[in-house]
Amino acid sequence: MVSAHVNALGVIFPNSYDSLVPELVTDRSMASIPFASRYRMIDFPLSSMVNAGIDNVSIVVRKNYHSLMDHLGNGREWDLTRKNGGLNIVPPFASKAAKMYHGRIEALYSILSFLRSQKEEYVIMSDANVASTIDFKDLIQYHIDTGADVTIAYADRPLSEDTLTNDDPNRDMYYTLELDGQRITDLRIMPRDLGVQHLSMNIYVVSRKLLIAQIEDAYAKGYVYYERDVLLPHIRDWNVQGYAFSGYIALIHSMRSYFDENMRLLDEANAEALFAEPVYTKIRDDTPTRYTNGSIASNAMVADGCVIEGTIENCILFRGVKVEKGAVVRNCILMQGTVVGQNAQMEYIITDKNVTISARQFLKGSASFPVYINKGKVV
Repeated sequence: MVSAHVNALGVIFPNSYDSLVPELVTDRSMASIPFASRYRMIDFPLSSMVNAGIDNVSIVVRKNYHSLMDHLGNGREWDLTRKNGGLNIVPPFASKAAKMYHGRIEALYSILSFLRSQKEEYVIMSDANVASTIDFKDLIQYHIDTGADVTIAYADRPLSEDTLTNDDPNRDMYYTLELDGQRITDLRIMPRDLGVQHLSMNIYVVSRKLLIAQIEDAYAKGYVYYERDVLLPHIRDWNVQGYAFSGYIALIHSMRSYFDENMRLLDEANAEALFAEPVYTKIRDDTPTRYTNGSIASNAMVADGCVIEGTIENCILFRGVKVEKGAVVRNCILMQGTVVGQNAQMEYIITDKNVTISARQFLKGSASFPVYINKGKVV
């Protein structure tokens, strides 16, 4: 599974951008949101690190991390069960001096002693709201070749309508880059510009020693945000490089984007592009999906363990979903354990885990406003 070892360790922030999808993170983090039928959002950055040969990964959690810990376990599926390095999940209050962090500075300060004790030369930091299979080995090599102090991965894409119209002052921030060639000359915080932007993927490469120095200085000054408080004041003093990622990305920044990004994967070309490299996830031993006589399935992504007795069309079904006889489900995302009763009709619905839709119910949202049903609800 693991390629040749690279001289880097990984740090993932699983709670970043929780504020953008409050419905989905009541009992979980952004990193553990189900995605693409059988995966979780953290599977993508974690698998990319493993594919690059990074075998020392720390996940710095803030809250709602029990689901994430259950999913990751000891890291066996990612070949990260090791005596040295491997998978390191850091909960809040792991030490007497620790506190619930708000920004990347406080999160990194909570693992500062760990960073000092490691031997890897570079650190890759990533959030978990972007699903992609980025080549971290190439990213590190680019960082080395350009002599950068910090390298930021970005993708060229327009800002979504949801992003531009969200006025919540407490939401997590997004960033776009101004470039001179590939050198970053400005870091723009939550701009409202139309058209294609150099949108930061919030993936950073920096030397471990420089990162330690940055965090020590920033924490002493009471700073919170790595981008705004550390990078932006030195954007012209340091060699901060942009790494253009041209591959497929799925960006989660609202409930509608969560729905849309899942539905985009029903296009086979998009699914192949996203899974261009292996993506690993928790193994669940289950039976293959069973389609009974009279069932109809059209353009659906269906995980194992499902039972389809009715009709599904343009749907994403996670593990263990049951659609009973006469039920018609169109343009829906049904998470693990959802049961759709006989003769029920659903369109543009997102169900969380273990939801039950009673027989003969009629539920309908719209493409611009899919209806979400909370975990464990009976409708």
